[in-house]
Amino acid sequence: MTLNLEVELPDDLPRLKLPRAVAARLQALLDRQDAGQPLTMQEREEAEGLVNMAELLTLLRLRAERIPQ
Repeated sequence: MTLNLEVELPDDLPRLKLPRAVAARLQALLDRQDAGQPLTMQEREEAEGLVNMAELLTLLRLRAERIPQ
């Protein structure tokens, strides 16, 4: 089964990104993990959710770049 959705994209989508404080929180969690400090289950879930959101925003920006204006 294939599902096609039409979504109206905002004009400023190429500038869409995580808010600065959210990006800083994600970076802090990733830095702690990279430094070998274990994250709690809640922190891991938070980091995974933020990474997923950042990836989605990146995908939307890339798609918006491919759409003729």
